[in-house]
Amino acid sequence: MTGLNKILVPTDLSETSRQGLIYGCRLAAEEQAHLIVLHVVNELEAWKFYSEDFGFADFPGKSWPIDRVLSEAMLDLNRFLEPHLETMKRIPSAAKRALLGPVAQRIATAADDEKADLIIMSPRRHRGLRHWFTGGITDRVTRLSPCPVLLVTPPLSSRIWRRKLIWSLLGCPPQSAAEIP
Repeated sequence: MTGLNKILVPTDLSETSRQGLIYGCRLAAEEQAHLIVLHVVNELEAWKFYSEDFGFADFPGKSWPIDRVLSEAMLDLNRFLEPHLETMKRIPSAAKRALLGPVAQRIATAADDEKADLIIMSPRRHRGLRHWFTGGITDRVTRLSPCPVLLVTPPLSSRIWRRKLIWSLLGCPPQSAAEIP
């Protein structure tokens, strides 16, 4: 893969997405590409769920101003990026953005607006029932994206290690590796 000028790394500020950020920083440094770190705030974060008076949900007319939601998102993004500032110094140019809206659509739109050559994402391995019905964010971004999407996940443990873990959880670990089926 040659000719990368802009790399977009969306993050949800989780440890899983940190893997994608690390990979994106390394790749941007190698390719001398511009790095854009994007945090998309969901629409639900713009609602103030608890009333100060009653302590339960009070939806009508209780939304935060959009600028407050975005400024809080930028603060969270700054805290998330703090451990990586030294690594980011090796990148020719880096930018960070916070957007509000539907996550997959905003990521694809940002990639199109920025003319990104690559999107690097870190999907979660453990998916729930909702993913089975509606698909995940990474699936939707892959379908909507105007450029290639690279998915970075931490490696799974080997089968032998997983079997040892299962045996130990059952309370009867095998005595040797030969006993593991």
